[in-house]
Amino acid sequence: MSAEALETTAPTSTLRSSLRRGVFWNYGGLYFFYFAIWQIFFSFHGLWLSEKGMGEGNIGLINTVMAITALCLQPLYGYLQDRLGLKKNLFAFVVLCGAAVGPFFAFVFPPLMEWSMVGAAVVGGMFMALVLLAGVSVVEAFNERASRANEFEYGHARLFGSIAGGTITLVAGWMWANVNPDSIWWAASFCAIVLGVLLFVAKVPEQARASAQDGDTSTTKVSKETIKRLFTDRSFVGFVVLMFGTAALYDVFDQQFALYFAQHVDHGDPVTLFSQVVTIQIFTEAAVMLVAPWFVNKIGAKRGLQLFAAILVVRVLGSALVTTTEALIAWRLLAAIEMPLMLVSVMKYITRMFDVKISATAYMLGFGVAKSIGVAAFSLPFGAAYESIGFANAYLIMSVVIVAVTVIASFLMRDDKGRADAIGEDPGEPVARELARA
Repeated sequence: MSAEALETTAPTSTLRSSLRRGVFWNYGGLYFFYFAIWQIFFSFHGLWLSEKGMGEGNIGLINTVMAITALCLQPLYGYLQDRLGLKKNLFAFVVLCGAAVGPFFAFVFPPLMEWSMVGAAVVGGMFMALVLLAGVSVVEAFNERASRANEFEYGHARLFGSIAGGTITLVAGWMWANVNPDSIWWAASFCAIVLGVLLFVAKVPEQARASAQDGDTSTTKVSKETIKRLFTDRSFVGFVVLMFGTAALYDVFDQQFALYFAQHVDHGDPVTLFSQVVTIQIFTEAAVMLVAPWFVNKIGAKRGLQLFAAILVVRVLGSALVTTTEALIAWRLLAAIEMPLMLVSVMKYITRMFDVKISATAYMLGFGVAKSIGVAAFSLPFGAAYESIGFANAYLIMSVVIVAVTVIASFLMRDDKGRADAIGEDPGEPVARELARA
């Protein structure tokens, strides 16, 4: 079904109007407490595992297993979430896994490490993928669909995730130093319990709930034929290419940037300085997220993605060519603009260009899987390049790859300018309610 045939005018929502609605704060809370769990793990798991005697290779194995597990689960999760619509079952499963983080690291993981470090890394990576690298796709897809059903901007609610990233690092760091390192995992479980309560009370519009219960009210069903049509859509192919070569390299570039940063800091403690820069970046990211939906609506999601890629090129190329402490700080802070642009543009391009009935599948395949494959494909060669030719030369090559991928994707992707955010009849979508009123 073509997007053009289903265009309509989506209701507008300002930040001011959203802030007056309890449902907006409810979904903002879902983002906050989920990404609190995310930040606890990715900020502290390396230090905690190292203290427990796990070597760098096995710590890296955990991250590799997480990525592979997520790669396998995301297509299934996308299909299931599209079948579920606005039902909370899959999200609840992610919350349940999150609540088990504390007991897992307290009672399951230590005996596993005594038995086999490699075995513990594999089991730990598979378990944490359920909560994080695979679970995040469920959280993002559900909340984006719910934002349209409740008529507020996805990007405005998503900023709570950025706020969580900045605040929970300070809280968990204090707990690590003043309580004990194991307490951070129980903090993650606590966040998951609060997340579960917020999910339980999260409102879904009455019409959306009724449509979800009826099941097949949409003219577009999730089927193999629907997915096949998605993969033959040139815009989707271009979108996949872009995420493979830009969103993935965003992560690959950041993987070891802290080491490069430390090499060029000529005053003060590089670790402390870098942590301060990251904290500033995260809070700035939240501020940018406030205006990102308005800005992307103004220029279009395709141009938003192209601008994200352009800023990434500037950051990578700049880091290769200008390496003073102040310049490297500036390059890092550019990430505060990149991330909101990417997140908002990705969601808006999906809902404008593809049938929203399969928006979760389009997100998990087009963004999650493409990005995971890209990270797996680029991490090893660029890691080797850092050692053989140096960071700066590797960054020059990386910037060329980003430019080439962006040019190819731009030719494939159709322009979304002028299209409404919600296209297609999806249970609970604003367009479905407008048609019902008419």
